[in-house]
Amino acid sequence: MKFMKLGSKPDAFQHDHDSNSIRCVSSDLATDFTVVVDDITFHLHKYPLLSKSNKLQKLALQASEEEEDVDVIHLVDFPGGPKTFEICAKFCYGITVSVSPYTVVAVRCAAEYLEMTEDVEKGNLIYKLEVFLKSSIYRSWKDSIIVLQSTTDLRTWSEDLHITSRCVESVAAKTAIDPACVNWSYSYNRGNRRVDAIEKVDEIGMVSVPKDWWTEDLCELDIEVYKRVICAVIAKKQVEGALIGDALKTYCLRWLPDCGDKFECDDGDKYRLLIESVICLLTTDKAVSCSCGFLLKLLKVSILVGVDPLVRDELIKVVSLKLDEASVRDLLIPAEDPKTTVYDVELVQCLVDRFFDRMSSDDIDGKKSDLVLVTTRQCAIIGCLIDGYLAEVACDPNLTLSTFMALARSIPEAGRPVHDGIYGAVDVYLKEHSTLTKSEKKKVCELIDVKRLSPNACAHAAQNDRLPLRMVVQILFHEQARATAAIQLAARSNRPQEHDWDIKVPLRSKSLRTPSRLKLNDGDSEKEVVSGGSMRLFPSRSRRILDRFWVVGLGRYGESKSSGTSGSSQSKSSSASSRKQRYSIS
Repeated sequence: MKFMKLGSKPDAFQHDHDSNSIRCVSSDLATDFTVVVDDITFHLHKYPLLSKSNKLQKLALQASEEEEDVDVIHLVDFPGGPKTFEICAKFCYGITVSVSPYTVVAVRCAAEYLEMTEDVEKGNLIYKLEVFLKSSIYRSWKDSIIVLQSTTDLRTWSEDLHITSRCVESVAAKTAIDPACVNWSYSYNRGNRRVDAIEKVDEIGMVSVPKDWWTEDLCELDIEVYKRVICAVIAKKQVEGALIGDALKTYCLRWLPDCGDKFECDDGDKYRLLIESVICLLTTDKAVSCSCGFLLKLLKVSILVGVDPLVRDELIKVVSLKLDEASVRDLLIPAEDPKTTVYDVELVQCLVDRFFDRMSSDDIDGKKSDLVLVTTRQCAIIGCLIDGYLAEVACDPNLTLSTFMALARSIPEAGRPVHDGIYGAVDVYLKEHSTLTKSEKKKVCELIDVKRLSPNACAHAAQNDRLPLRMVVQILFHEQARATAAIQLAARSNRPQEHDWDIKVPLRSKSLRTPSRLKLNDGDSEKEVVSGGSMRLFPSRSRRILDRFWVVGLGRYGESKSSGTSGSSQSKSSSASSRKQRYSIS
């Protein structure tokens, strides 16, 4: 940290022991000039002050013309207050004072207020402070950050004197420097960083500087100043968008509370301003990028603090472009009043719709869109994501059937190559909403394509009592068709090749006498479907359905439909007779 020392005389300022609001100068000469700053009274000498301050000269002249007490001057709205005025007064007396990055802004503004210019005296305070700023402060990374922090209390003065703008430019320029050229100190809390962000040592033993070395120091700035610095960094186009996004994330993690914490009413405006500023920075340049998880957390907080809907809509646009990077947990955003659901399903619906809008339109608002179209892989990722989200929110008793189905149907066909996910979500919804009518159950089950269910999902669905009977039948028929297709494929693969055609096959082959069949045992507690050596277990409900269709199938061949042991024996004798007649043809 740089310091500037002014003056050489010892400190002669004293505090009145009886009153802490009085300052005076110890001197052989009696004081003849009184200056009042706020509630502090300074008893000083006229000559040292008027010789360096044009403002005090004018006030003294004005007081004499109005026949007022010329020896008492009131300085209203003095920048920096009594402490800063004391530094300026000591400079007028030649008393030793030190100016640091913490005090230089206030002293510079006070010198401007007092008009301590070169016109009054050469080498005046304004000149010396400007030399200190240009030669030391603006060249130092840490000192520039400190000065920017101190401009918050004197925003207008700092803007008019271009202190803020020059510091912003200095800081922004340093962020674009090659990390290998960084030779000044900076804050970098490695304890909270990723493992891959740990500093590395180069060949000559020097510690290499990480690319994001500057992000934590900027977190010390007020949001208004921080916004100006980031805008300057973006304008230079010399820093990667990912690094800028990481800087925004670091700033939010520093100043925003956890999403689960309650926001104090007094801090609501502060958080609202912060989030709106960050959203503005995110949408200023398309090169600035953040992870979808962070953007969704930012969206969640923006809902809690009541960010302006137009600003929030801009954030939703950015999130929708990265939705395929999100997780189910990221999408669990609490619903705001007056919505009755636990989570904001309508918001997720909006995100999905905007994501897939790129599949159906080439332009947006009459302008050619430069967005990348959705790929088949992204469709599948979104489909899996939304199916998982539906399974989570399906437990909500206030989630209506129409809302559930609308979100499920927003996924295009290419997004669900397998329907196991949507089947699981529907199953949870049926379980938690047991009061649904038969027509409503049928309606929600229309979301499931049984042909796209995996064998495991089919086995589960076949014993699911919550599904409509019609759907269970469809699943069983589909499984039977799948098994038949597998048998036919195996038979074709085992068909003899051309060089084997001269091999004689017995007329009464054993494979013809014992075709693959359903093995039905009345005494068993479960049925076995034997197809090419594979077995699947069906529950009692599915077994009854199979029994019904099996008996009907036997009746089509003219066999007895009676039940019991006699029916079974008749079936066996009839089958044997039928086979005997079939193979008796010569």
